[in-house]
Amino acid sequence: MGKLKSLILAAGKGTRMASDLPKVLHNVCNKPMVVYAMSAAADAGAAECCVIIGYKGSLVQREIETYIKMGEVKEPVTFVEQKEQLGTGHAVKCAADFIGNDGNIMILCGDTPLITGATLKKLYDTHTKQGNGVTVLSAILPDATGYGRIIRDENGDFLKIVEQKDCTEEEAAVKEINSGMYIFNSEALSVSLGRITNNNAQGEYYLTDTIQLIKEAGMKVGAVPVDNNDEILGVNTRTQLDTAEKIMTARK
Repeated sequence: MGKLKSLILAAGKGTRMASDLPKVLHNVCNKPMVVYAMSAAADAGAAECCVIIGYKGSLVQREIETYIKMGEVKEPVTFVEQKEQLGTGHAVKCAADFIGNDGNIMILCGDTPLITGATLKKLYDTHTKQGNGVTVLSAILPDATGYGRIIRDENGDFLKIVEQKDCTEEEAAVKEINSGMYIFNSEALSVSLGRITNNNAQGEYYLTDTIQLIKEAGMKVGAVPVDNNDEILGVNTRTQLDTAEKIMTARK
């Protein structure tokens, strides 16, 4: 089975936060968001972590290193710089050496502080039990507007992810969405990363393109809905930061 490693995407500026501080360093209950994601990965069994840094990367690295010294982050951490923001697929490509070809890799976002180790452990257990090439953490939302939809076939098996702007009317009615958190077979990810292109309207490399490639290569793809939708909340605005703070306070 090999070991589990985690990769945290933390390179973005977060323009909608209206702040010079990198988005992932905004605090929820007096701790940067990115540290919560790293801790959840460790709680799920990730033996080492790689953080993709970009905007004010040295500041992000320094802040995380403070939490490592405090013992709040227990797993060994590697930092990789994404010099240009060319999409999620490009960010992950920057960490090709870390990903390697052994075991599995969990990919999380540095702006989802409410994700728990228990949920990620469940995702990992399903991934390994089913022998999947990739397993997506999904959610069933009353209003799925803005999210990529998880499309399943008539047997309920994963078929594809369709972004909001590309949805047909029928696909837009689907309530199951992609949370942007995944566990990949490391080798399958490495191979597919070498094959994705930026031939799209945004000129970006999308990580979701690797999922289709893995499926086309004959490997199984799974999607596991989260039990509590709060856990996948991505913080992009001050309002969402306040919401995350309230939920985290209630948890504690």
